[in-house]
Amino acid sequence: MSETCPVCSHPVSPADTACPTCGFKLLGTTQAFKPVALDGAAAAVPEAAPTCATLNVVRGPQVGITFQLGGEPLTVGRSPQCSIFLNDMTVSRMHAVIEPEAGCYVIRDQNSFNGVWVNNEVVEARALRPGDLIQIGTFCMRYEES
Repeated sequence: MSETCPVCSHPVSPADTACPTCGFKLLGTTQAFKPVALDGAAAAVPEAAPTCATLNVVRGPQVGITFQLGGEPLTVGRSPQCSIFLNDMTVSRMHAVIEPEAGCYVIRDQNSFNGVWVNNEVVEARALRPGDLIQIGTFCMRYEES
């Protein structure tokens, strides 16, 4: 937990369950994170629609897990109802949506607390390219096509 309230920025102690100033409930909320440093650059934009696209978890919880992208929009978040369930307090319940659009996949932030990061840049929406690193909370995933 942070040392300040995410709502009013008043100092809080790790033992507090709610902010003593504004009453914001501190337990069970989304926690902050810092983006990871990138080692390489992203590849070029594909010319045709991907036949098979995946998100591979490369850092954070569940390293090695692969999520298959298809023809329907996928929700990403901490809620078990999301298509891509990322169970960590740094992930918002409904964090992002990934959907096929104009021959590629686009990721869109859904007003999440920590934002969606693509190649170490916070984005509202971004067309994904092979090799892109997507960070959602503590999960770092590499987008790949085949």
